[in-house]
Amino acid sequence: MMNSEAHAELPGVSTKKVWAIGGGKGGVGKSLVSANVAICLALMGNKVIAVDLDLGGANLHTCLGLPIPQVTLSDYVSKRITNFEDLLVPTPISNLKIISGAQDELGMANLKHMHKNQIIRKLHELDADYILFDLGAGTAFNTIDFFITADKGILVVLPEPTSIENTYRFIKSVFFRRLKMIEGVSEIEHLINDTMNAKVTAGQISPADLMKKITELHPEVGYRIRQEMGHFRPNLIINQVRSQADIDIGYSIQSICRKYFGIEMTFPGYLDYDQSVWQSVRKRKPLLIEYPNSKLVNNFDRIVNRLIES
Repeated sequence: MMNSEAHAELPGVSTKKVWAIGGGKGGVGKSLVSANVAICLALMGNKVIAVDLDLGGANLHTCLGLPIPQVTLSDYVSKRITNFEDLLVPTPISNLKIISGAQDELGMANLKHMHKNQIIRKLHELDADYILFDLGAGTAFNTIDFFITADKGILVVLPEPTSIENTYRFIKSVFFRRLKMIEGVSEIEHLINDTMNAKVTAGQISPADLMKKITELHPEVGYRIRQEMGHFRPNLIINQVRSQADIDIGYSIQSICRKYFGIEMTFPGYLDYDQSVWQSVRKRKPLLIEYPNSKLVNNFDRIVNRLIES
């Protein structure tokens, strides 16, 4: 399935990559993508840790063919476990471990700021070649902040209006969350808030227009913002594709993001509609392992290689 290739590591240089898989709507296949991207990377010989950060409804373990883990992030937050690495659970796939999200505490879906930052720091300290965050749906601050801290953000969307609309909301939330975190933007915060709260209608200033306006009024701040926001290059995966029109949605979203947000989005590929997906879930078996002849194998192969190259 994958090219097995040893990767060189320079002394003193970390080659660890953190990828976050998110989306604006539930049920779009984020856990499916997270699990199978993790499997692909592991089969390439990488040391991979998949982290279920859907704190209100963790189910990544099911996609990886595991029963409900006995230890979860809630054990760390409640201090039942003090060593973060004790949360790591082996999977049936060599080189791949999982950290499960909360299964028992509703409060975990609304982590306190201190706990969130502590978890983010601990996750980035884990020993792995790749760390994958499987995020919850929606635009809660915790979800957005986990997405922002990753080296690479991946959005999963279905070719249907509600999913596309929620994807735009997610991108907008990340865009303005990142913007407000940039040092020195307090003096133009009123401009940011006005644009952030505006509805997408004719005549309304867009985030791309906002960037131009800030640069005209405050050149130094505008330059700093453009430098920082230039790093925001989300990746898009269209799931459950049935036609060329579904695939073209990816290119349309790319174009709209460039025009409206002024950001470059990467479209590394799509996933064909395949009944083996729900069959693997019912069997509680990893899709790519249980159905090696599925056309999704080639889909994931192409997507993962493009993500690595980008």
